[in-house]
Amino acid sequence: MKGVTPALEGLSLMKKFCALLLLGFLAGLGLLGWFGYQSYTTGFSAKAEPNELEVLIARQVRHLAIPYENRRLRNPLPLTQELLKEARAHFADHCASCHANNGNGDTVIGKNVYPKAPDLRLPDTQTMSDGELFFIIQNGIRFTAMPGWGTGDPAKDSGSWQLVHFIRHLPSITEEELQEMATLNPKTKKELQEEALIDQFLGGDDAAASKAAGSHHH
Repeated sequence: MKGVTPALEGLSLMKKFCALLLLGFLAGLGLLGWFGYQSYTTGFSAKAEPNELEVLIARQVRHLAIPYENRRLRNPLPLTQELLKEARAHFADHCASCHANNGNGDTVIGKNVYPKAPDLRLPDTQTMSDGELFFIIQNGIRFTAMPGWGTGDPAKDSGSWQLVHFIRHLPSITEEELQEMATLNPKTKKELQEEALIDQFLGGDDAAASKAAGSHHH
C-alpha cells in the first residue's frame, strides 16, 4: 500500500494475527463447552451415536493425523484372485470380529465400541487413498478401538496392502466368498470344546459322545 510505512504494515499484521488467535481461543472455548454439555446430558456412553459435528471433527483429525507422504502412496501389490483369497482369510481371522465378514461393522463388538466400527463398503472409507487405508491398518487410530497391526518389517506388512485390496473389494463381495469366510472366523470357547469332544468320540471315547450330544441341548 502506498504511503504506509513498514512499521504500520507490521502493526496491521500483528492485529490480524491477534484477531485469529482470539477467534481460535473462542472456538476452543465453544468446543470445550459443547463437550461439557454433552457429558452432562448424555455422558460418554459407548452406546451413544456421535452427532454430525463430532463425526466431522473426528474425520478431519484422522485425515490430518496421516502424514502427507503416506496419503499419496499407491498399493504396490498387483490385484490377483490368489491375493484376494489370502486377504479374505486374513480379514476373516483378524478383522471380522469387529468389522463383520462383509465389512458392515454389524457385530457385537463393532456395535458396542465408540465410535462404532464403520461400514467399510461406504464412500467414507472407499474414497480414502490406498496410503490412508494402509496407514490406518498399520498404525491404528487413537481414541478408537482400531489397533495398529504394523510390525515395521516390509515383508510381513505386505498383508496390510493385501487388506487394502480386500477393502476395495467389499462393495462387490459375493455370497460364496462370505460363506467361505464364515468357516475361517475364530471359534468361540464353546465351539472349540464341542470340536474337542467330537474328536474324542471319533477316537473311540463313548463318554465324549454323550457330552457332545448334551452340549447341543439348552
